[in-house]
Amino acid sequence: MTLHEPTHQPVYLTGHLAPVTEETESHDLPVEGSLPPELNGRYFRNGPNPRPGQDPGHWFTGDGMLHGVRLQGGRALWQRNRWVRTTAFAGARFLGPEGPDLRAVTANTNVIRHADRILALVENGLPYQVTDQLDTVGPYDFGGRLTTAMTAHPKEDPVTGDLHFFGYGALPPYLTYHRATADGTLVESREIPVGGPTMMHDFAITENHVVWLDLPVVFDHARLGRGGMPYRWDDGYPARIGVMAQHGTTAVRWFEVEPGYVYHVGNAREDAAGRIVLDAVRYGRDGFVRSWDRISGAAQPGVPAPSESADHPRLHQWTLDPRTGRVSEQPLDDRAVEFPTVNETLVGRPSRYRYAVADTSIVKYDLTLGANRSYDAGSGQAPGEAVFVPAADARAEDDGWLLTIVSDRSGRGSAFAVLDASDMTRVATVPLPHRVPAGFHGNWLPDAES
Repeated sequence: MTLHEPTHQPVYLTGHLAPVTEETESHDLPVEGSLPPELNGRYFRNGPNPRPGQDPGHWFTGDGMLHGVRLQGGRALWQRNRWVRTTAFAGARFLGPEGPDLRAVTANTNVIRHADRILALVENGLPYQVTDQLDTVGPYDFGGRLTTAMTAHPKEDPVTGDLHFFGYGALPPYLTYHRATADGTLVESREIPVGGPTMMHDFAITENHVVWLDLPVVFDHARLGRGGMPYRWDDGYPARIGVMAQHGTTAVRWFEVEPGYVYHVGNAREDAAGRIVLDAVRYGRDGFVRSWDRISGAAQPGVPAPSESADHPRLHQWTLDPRTGRVSEQPLDDRAVEFPTVNETLVGRPSRYRYAVADTSIVKYDLTLGANRSYDAGSGQAPGEAVFVPAADARAEDDGWLLTIVSDRSGRGSAFAVLDASDMTRVATVPLPHRVPAGFHGNWLPDAES
């Protein structure tokens, strides 16, 4: 790993982002309030956590660390954290004389379960399989069928159980679409033509389509070897959203949109007129560059965070009409948010609610009424992505729970919080014995029904 020696302490090594130095484990955790007894399973969350003394040069590139909280029968049985022991963790280099080694990655971005395999994901290489105790099994390539990187944001179709995902790279093929069946068999891989080595972090599906985000943040070969991530905003790269049928074609209907960047999608759907409606958190050019500089350690102390600027990331909506080629777009809110989530039983289908992180709050958006409400974790607190878990007897889309880890911005501690998604009240808090740095994405892995 190329280390970088900044003249000031980068933001990703301080406060609530600062890495922890040890793997720990605690049992029989205290609970404030009442944990819903139906929440029987594991909440796992992934994020970057460089080892002591290391500075990877960018928040996105530290070694992956998984954090887990085990719930059963209204109790919090344990908290545990483990580094994902990839070949990069053991010292292997991603770029060697024979080209990229897709196993030599950090696996630091997301953690999912599909076909009874738990996978730690990062977008520049293969997933790593782990156990339900967070121990690393090894790289997973779908029985040798996966020969590209795998996005950290696959989409599981709630009806078919298929897992849709893609890989992107700095060299051709720049983008490849993949589909695995509900039993975990990779049955389809298709190269998708795009204009160059775009950094495609997320995408969307609808019932019948795949929605691509071909946006003006691109790989820059001149930045290789300088540490961090060799990507930059390119004013000359067109901003496009593409719509592709899920089956039988690589043809994409592209729609030019206002220049911007998207890390994270909320959801997408087909409306009654056959249009594709997509919502996601959109950055303008200046907001993206300012944010990128901060998380790469390039910004000097005192530079405002994106949420303090006029060009901060907002929840945004695009409506794409394949019949006419027309696209319309509009912001859905003016506040700075990130990490949008949805009731995943409605991925790719009409859905009324989104949940997102805004400074000290979790915001619930009602897209039908154009309204929102929020839960505020308190001054100095930083909630993470809110994972929605449907109630066992759910009768409404928002009948369930939101799970998140809240970190003290000064780095003093963390707590696991359970919110009632219907009214955004907190029903339980588990003060965690071991601090959890703010990270990226996670999921609820329910116990198998007996």
